[in-house]
Amino acid sequence: MARIEIYTSPFCGYCARAKGLLEKKGAAYEEMDVMEDAAKRAEMRARTQRTSVPQIFINGAHIGGSDELAALEQAGKLDALLAQPG
Repeated sequence: MARIEIYTSPFCGYCARAKGLLEKKGAAYEEMDVMEDAAKRAEMRARTQRTSVPQIFINGAHIGGSDELAALEQAGKLDALLAQPG
């Protein structure tokens, strides 16, 4: 399975949507809450040049946010990404 990292914050509907899709796919992920962890928030900004959550990485590649993850699913490309070993 792929190595999935997702930067999130509580009460984020887009984060919940992204995590729900990954869970539906049976994909395990490492979640990093950036709301109360300034170091993780800074790490996310450095890696993505973005400040919004969620920010998703699959096998080290920045996928983007919830909309980009959903677009990969709609295009039929998400399963292949998730199947790659991380």
